[in-house]
Amino acid sequence: MYRFLVVIEKANNNYLAYSPDLPGCVAAGTTREEAERNMHEAIEIHVSGLLEDKLPIPESTSFAEYVAV
Repeated sequence: MYRFLVVIEKANNNYLAYSPDLPGCVAAGTTREEAERNMHEAIEIHVSGLLEDKLPIPESTSFAEYVAV
């Protein structure tokens, strides 16, 4: 199993999702939940394609932290 950080951002009337560890792997949705589901599917397809092409799976090195000020 692979684990990747996913960032979801609100943009106008949609939500956009991406993973810093998987450049070019992005998704969108009209709700946060839809964007998350779409991103999960996008990552599955992306990783499957890398495996099929015998390319390395990027190591997950990103993390997120909230900072209270």
